[in-house]
Amino acid sequence: MPARTRKLIGGIGLLLFVFLYVGAAGWIGARLPPSPWMQLAYYAIVGIGWGVPVLPLLSWMNGADRK
Repeated sequence: MPARTRKLIGGIGLLLFVFLYVGAAGWIGARLPPSPWMQLAYYAIVGIGWGVPVLPLLSWMNGADRK
């Protein structure tokens, strides 16, 4: 698959993932207890944690073309 096609598919997939992730994180975050420390810990983990599932997609997007 050409690199341009992989990057187009990956870009659309990345936008879809981030949109759904932010929605889910906000929905769960709104149901947390009103403790500032609990919310701080949750949003810190969620804010850093979105990158872990994206790494394989980015690796695939930037991979070399196969003949």
